[in-house]
Amino acid sequence: MIVYHGIIEEVRNPDVLHSFHALDFGKGFYVTSVKEQAERWARRKANICGHTQGIVNVYQMKVEIEGWRHLAFGDDMSSWIDFVCDCRDGGIEYLNYDLISGKVANDKVFRVVDMYHSGIWDKERALREIKVYPSYDQTAFITQNAIDALLTFDSFYEV
Repeated sequence: MIVYHGIIEEVRNPDVLHSFHALDFGKGFYVTSVKEQAERWARRKANICGHTQGIVNVYQMKVEIEGWRHLAFGDDMSSWIDFVCDCRDGGIEYLNYDLISGKVANDKVFRVVDMYHSGIWDKERALREIKVYPSYDQTAFITQNAIDALLTFDSFYEV
């Protein structure tokens, strides 16, 4: 399976050390199976960092993940929002997994999660507000062992 990682540099040897802790699924190396999503993220990162171009790294990901501790949210946005809030609070539950997969919500998700997280909105209201791109996804590799065993660098291109 081909997966992508959008950033501002070529990443031949991905690792979990260069991740920010407060991402949706904790500290890890994030990929997507959606090329356009990675391109959008690469352009966004380039803009934030003052670069003229972003880089999309392409990897082969083994689809056989039997034996790995894998948390997959699927359509379960209720558990997803609680998990995201826990990660943003510095929670370490994500460390119980080798990889975590789920959908990517639109840019409003940060506001929705903040409103729910601060107690302004209850969970039902927050879940109504979240609009999910049905074809967008993300997988966070939490452990280096999972990265080393399941991901192989293929190529990169500029956007």
